[in-house]
Amino acid sequence: MMGIGEGGSSNGDQRRRIEQWGSDRWIEEENQETQQIPTEEVQLEVFLSNGQKVKVTILTSDQTEDVLEAVTTKLDLPEELIGYFSLYLIKDGADGSFSFVRKLQEFELPYVSVTSLHSREYKIILRKSYWDSSYDEDVMESRVGLNLLYAQTVSDIERGWIQVNKEQHRQLKSLQEKVSKKEFIQLAQTLKYYGYLKFEPCITDFPEKGCHVIVSAGNNELNFQVKLPNEQMKEGSFKVTRMRCWRVTSSVPFSNGTGSPNKTEARLELAFEYLMSKDRLQWITISSPQAIMMSICLQSMVDELMVKKSGGTIKKMARKRQSCLVRRVDSQQAVKSPPLLDSPDSSREPIAKLSSKLSSVTIRGISNSSSTNDMSAEDFHGNYAFEGIGDDDL
Repeated sequence: MMGIGEGGSSNGDQRRRIEQWGSDRWIEEENQETQQIPTEEVQLEVFLSNGQKVKVTILTSDQTEDVLEAVTTKLDLPEELIGYFSLYLIKDGADGSFSFVRKLQEFELPYVSVTSLHSREYKIILRKSYWDSSYDEDVMESRVGLNLLYAQTVSDIERGWIQVNKEQHRQLKSLQEKVSKKEFIQLAQTLKYYGYLKFEPCITDFPEKGCHVIVSAGNNELNFQVKLPNEQMKEGSFKVTRMRCWRVTSSVPFSNGTGSPNKTEARLELAFEYLMSKDRLQWITISSPQAIMMSICLQSMVDELMVKKSGGTIKKMARKRQSCLVRRVDSQQAVKSPPLLDSPDSSREPIAKLSSKLSSVTIRGISNSSSTNDMSAEDFHGNYAFEGIGDDDL
């Protein structure tokens, strides 16, 4: 990690160190710590959205795309669809839920990444890697691709990540009973939050400091479901094309007089600069242990937008391995169909809209601390998809 500045002290007994948490640098250092692990053949468990376990034989030195290819080959997914999927590091919750830690990066060693955490709570899961639901059509042309997408959609509905009313639930269950997987997905595509990743509850300074919020990423935006101090729930979205830049930082308080950081109290923050109106940019901050994953989501949205803007498509993953093809002896494995949907959760209450202009609440400025002023341009993620807008667009 790279220290980039220090904040002022409070009553002389605490100071804050602000560090840049660029995900590439952070993960690279994590893997460097385990460079002494010998290269050997091992079995790695990768999970599907329906809880199904896929065991693959890999090398400890295999990178993410090697493992991804091993998993998709065992599932018999066509090679041209490999690039439509990614591996994610997740952490299991006590109630059967899970939270995203991060998307595994190309240069990571998945076996090292998951085993170095020394906890069975951490797992690797296979999910689709794209945001634009129009790519679903490509995936559904394959039987295996359709099964993977269907299993993920059912899982997201069961977890409440996709919003479903009683009538929609009845239609979905009917399609399930008919084993109409493609029609099931096509109906799900019309539902609110389809294709979104949902994060754990966290804290934001929008529209007021200290507000509890549930953040979801999808449809080229970050969606906020905010609980205001008066207990009222509000909802609004921040389009990635209106984010000029963003940064991820870690605030590490120091123990009194010792000069050593108390890492157990480290707090991750994602801050993005948002175009609220034609001539007004505003910093918005989210305090969350999943800030790195949020940043990775924003970057992948921008990357996908730029690919589409240039007329490109999702490329199939290039085969880089040669000798490892000889040692792969894993038999193929079918994707199991998930069970029928449970009854919808009637306890979920509707949430009031913030309004498309984000003007139904007071937008407060975020004061610039000394640590913010110390940051240089290279500490920020610039957004090449950023678009200037006029007042008529707001």
